[in-house]
Amino acid sequence: MLKQIDLRTEHGNNLLDITQRVKHIIAESNVEEGICMIFIPHTTAGITINSSIDKNTLLDITEEINRIVPTRVDFHHQYDSPVDAAGHVKSVIVGNSLTLMISQAELVLGHSQSVLFCEFDGPRNRRVLIRIMEDK
Repeated sequence: MLKQIDLRTEHGNNLLDITQRVKHIIAESNVEEGICMIFIPHTTAGITINSSIDKNTLLDITEEINRIVPTRVDFHHQYDSPVDAAGHVKSVIVGNSLTLMISQAELVLGHSQSVLFCEFDGPRNRRVLIRIMEDK
């Protein structure tokens, strides 16, 4: 089963907690035991797991990614803009997919873990693709 979450991101770099939307898709699937695969089909976005309990954590993560890969004009590729070029590099560092377990019809996450969509070139219309696979 392939499902999609549609997002409209804000300007710049930001992280969006999509955990509840993923959990809703899992609940609709009626899968008791299985795998949830999440894929981001964009080259300037990513997906990760981290805490979103304290919103400052999201700010710290965003600021550190920007510190590691600042927007600059000396990237070799400048197809769209320096922000776009930096977004490509950030996406490679963060990654574009997750594979998570489903057990007892629930997404398996630690108590403070959240599924975070990472925007590196907003504002954009984005898609998050989710495939639920049931254990046989």
